[in-house]
Formats: sequence, C-alpha cells, structure tokens
Amino acid sequence: MSPLRGMSPLRGMSPLRGMSPRGRAGAGLAPLPGAGRAGAGQRGRPRARQRGRAAPGMFNRAVSRLSRKRPPSEINDGEGHPSSSHQTLKGTSKWATSLESLLEDPEGVKRFREFLKKEFSEENVLFWLACEEFKKTQGKKQMQEKAKEIYMTFLSSKASSQVNVEGQSRLSETILETPHPLMFQKLQDQIFNLMKYDSYSRFLKSDIFLNHKKSEEQEENSPEAQTAAKRASRIYNT
Repeated sequence: MSPLRGMSPLRGMSPLRGMSPRGRAGAGLAPLPGAGRAGAGQRGRPRARQRGRAAPGMFNRAVSRLSRKRPPSEINDGEGHPSSSHQTLKGTSKWATSLESLLEDPEGVKRFREFLKKEFSEENVLFWLACEEFKKTQGKKQMQEKAKEIYMTFLSSKASSQVNVEGQSRLSETILETPHPLMFQKLQDQIFNLMKYDSYSRFLKSDIFLNHKKSEEQEENSPEAQTAAKRASRIYNT
C-alpha cells in the first residue's frame, strides 16, 4: 500500500509540500531545491553571532590587564621599598649622568670649574653660566648693560676671558643695539658642545671627580650614616 494513500491534501497545495527533509527521505523523495543551503545558512548564523559576542569580552579582558599594570614610580624591590633605579640621584652619581645634570648642581659646577681652571679653559663654563643668567634679565636697559658685559668679557677681540666660537672675527658691538634673551644662544650652544664632547669626559676621569666620589662613599658607609639610614627605615615601615 502506498504510504500516501488516505491522506487529505489541502486545497491548492501539493500533498508533499511542507514535509520535513527527513520525511521526504523516508518516502523515497528527493529533497526540495535549496533546502540544503537554507539549513546550512541557518546553522551558520548562530556561529557568526557567537563570534561577534566574543570580541567585546576579549577587549574587556585586555583593558583589565592594562589597568592592573603599575606605573614605574610604584615598582618596589623585594623589601617593599622604591626601586633604587627610580630614586633621585645626588652628587657624583648625578654628575655622571650628563653635563646638563652636572650644571644643575651648584656643587657640581664648583668642581667642574675647578677642573677647567687647571686646564686653562674655565672661561667656557663662565660664559655658559653668564648666558643662562642673561636669559633671566628683565628690562631693555638692564639687558643692554648685561649684553655689553658679556661681549666685553668673552667675545670681543680684547676680551679678558675670550672664548673660541665660530665666526668670532665677525662679531662686533652692533649686536648690542637690539638685545633679546636668546641673542647669545647659538654661541652658548657651541661652547656647551665643546665642553660636552671634550672637557666633560675628562672631568669624569679626573682626580677631582674621583676623590669627591670616594669621599661620598666613605660618608655613606660611616657608622653615623648607617645608623641614620636604619632609623629612617624604621620610621618609614611603621
């Protein structure tokens, strides 16, 4: 007996329409056109939605990891104290980092001048310091007076502490007619580079620097200094 015998088809509709693909296969019928593609599309859509939902989760986890990272200032050593690499350098340790750091320290400037004086080139650092002070000068009259003093001391052909700068033979007092804070900047930069690549490296190897460094180390290792450091440590940890 045919499996379709006795079925009452709906009006205007084929008796086989609406059957599931599995039912059609059981009846020995071929699947409807496009049925396989439709099923595949339906099965594919939830996966696409799942991939779309995974991205925000990955982003939130990455943000959470970044938020847990500490800034360098909060990095401590094994005992909970700030790492020594982030502590403020002082004395010869600071001077050895750069010429800029050396010139920021009054004691460093004093020792550097002492060294340059032995090398007969103290006028270089004196000119640099005078230019730095000139930049802070207020008022046209005061600026003219200070500019003239710098010119007569370091730049003129009759200067008592003449510095060696490029184009010095072309310099004249005409530059003093319209003074401004940066009028000596190029000459100051020349002298700075001369000290940086010549005198400064020798200063770090000089007896003046090494002896001062040795005296610092002796003071740090003295019983008084160690006692003070322990006392400060106890206060810090309470």
